[in-house]
Amino acid sequence: MVARIFLGFQALLFIPYGLYCLVQPQMLSEVAGLTATTVTGVIELQAMYGGMQTAVGVLCALGAWVERYRGGALMALLFIFAGLAVPRVSLALIHGDFSAYSVFAMCFESLSLLFLLWLMVVREEYSGARVGA
Repeated sequence: MVARIFLGFQALLFIPYGLYCLVQPQMLSEVAGLTATTVTGVIELQAMYGGMQTAVGVLCALGAWVERYRGGALMALLFIFAGLAVPRVSLALIHGDFSAYSVFAMCFESLSLLFLLWLMVVREEYSGARVGA
């Protein structure tokens, strides 16, 4: 039940944010300081922040509603959040960047990562043996 709620919550965050970034990529300039100077750059922002974020949200929704996909969705999120949180925190410390966007992202990603580690390792609810089963 806890995993379903977590995945549902993530879906509610990722899908709207991804869709918004897909149709309004210039918004990233205001909130995150990302600016595209070419059409290729705009497409990259739309694909990475729009398409990928939306896809992660759909994966979370699928895992929340279909039991057999839950373990795989949690495992994917574990790696996604690790890939975001570890470099973001490390690089923010190295560069001394603690903008509101960076701090929010660090907190969200790190807390999500810690929760996933707790859920999958400590509680052993979705251990590797169950992924894909």
